[in-house]
Amino acid sequence: MQKKYNISVEATLEVLGGKWKCVILCHLTHGKKRTSELKRLIPSITQKMLTQQLRELEHDGIINRIVYNQVPPKVEYELSEYGKSLESILTALCNWGDSHIERVYGERSEYLEESILNK
Repeated sequence: MQKKYNISVEATLEVLGGKWKCVILCHLTHGKKRTSELKRLIPSITQKMLTQQLRELEHDGIINRIVYNQVPPKVEYELSEYGKSLESILTALCNWGDSHIERVYGERSEYLEESILNK
């Protein structure tokens, strides 16, 4: 049986849903990252969850997994061309989050960790 959605945002959330996928994608908008780099950039995520989320994003065609044939093995992740189509959505989510933090908590710099994404 073919899948049916009630509204199209369900399809979006099916791919981007969960706590970490958008965070991972925001980091990848700034270029290729190794798994260890992503783990450092997102310290609250477990290794198991990071691996799972990366696999799901790769399965959905949102990111590319690049394996370099070397010893020790090197793997990097980047946004696919299809994934790059999400950049405006991710930017809008970040902008809304900034406004929300300021509205609810006050000065955003006091409530955001230091990160390349929070400048």
